[in-house]
Amino acid sequence: MICSAGLEGVTINQLSEALEINRRSVHRLLNIIQDLNFPIYDERDRLGREKSWKMDADYIIKTPNINLPDIRFNIREVMALYFLRSESGIYAGTEIEADINAAFERLSLCVPEKFYDQIKKLKTLFISPRKLTKDYTGKEEVIDTLTLAMLKNTTCLVNYYSFMDDRTKKFRIDPLHFFESNGGLYLFVRATKYEDIRILAAERIIEIELLDELFEYPENFDPDEKLNSAFDMVYDDPIELEVLFSKSQAKYIKERQFSPDQMIVDNDDGSVTLKMKTSGWFDVKKWLLGFGSTALVVKPEEMREEIVEEMKNGLELYGND
Repeated sequence: MICSAGLEGVTINQLSEALEINRRSVHRLLNIIQDLNFPIYDERDRLGREKSWKMDADYIIKTPNINLPDIRFNIREVMALYFLRSESGIYAGTEIEADINAAFERLSLCVPEKFYDQIKKLKTLFISPRKLTKDYTGKEEVIDTLTLAMLKNTTCLVNYYSFMDDRTKKFRIDPLHFFESNGGLYLFVRATKYEDIRILAAERIIEIELLDELFEYPENFDPDEKLNSAFDMVYDDPIELEVLFSKSQAKYIKERQFSPDQMIVDNDDGSVTLKMKTSGWFDVKKWLLGFGSTALVVKPEEMREEIVEEMKNGLELYGND
């Protein structure tokens, strides 16, 4: 609007009416525009009573056909953004959380004033649980560097602490994608030495360095397919799983998607049988053990035997307590 007003300028009241926001929000918006280095300035009328905001005439001449889109959000779009924000609990206490909060403060400038009170209420509708989440305090630079590397397809050199070997390893990676799982931030990378896809935990990256080397994104890699093919995050040999769940667990099982090709069969006694293909032997076994006597593994037979052995060991442990 400042640009279209040209040499005549526009007042705070005119901006407030046109954008459907209050005067305070107009001032904040003007500050943001100036921070973006747009050449705007204020000038009072001849009587010195009313101030108008204008854009430098030379700049307008250079961009005569500038057409800025209407970036105001409606209430449903704002709700969607706040829902996504509720999933950001893993960044609690970090600078990233502060950046997220600052971004949502600016969001109020892009919403018609009649929605402003509803936005304040939206903040209380979506709650982010923080229990069992990992701590990423001090890892902002690592995450920022990984983000830049993913955007620019840049190879990195990392020092990474491996739980399996209980030591720090130094190797080169091609960072591909972030994803969240069970309160933690993980990333798909291609290990350049072996050319295979691996998963790293962001908090275990001790040091990271951007190298002066670009990489080509792997042609046959589909991150969505990769995530859907495993029960959790372990990608080993495929498992043909068949489990009988008791009537008490039937509703829980039927409301969830465990695998893209799953099949759920209703039994006469109210129990259900879940059949699916997945991977991650340890993750699947740990999940099934959590159901106790309400889940019976039909196949594979080897997993059934391992669960029986785990239960026997548990009984022996508690029996000796």
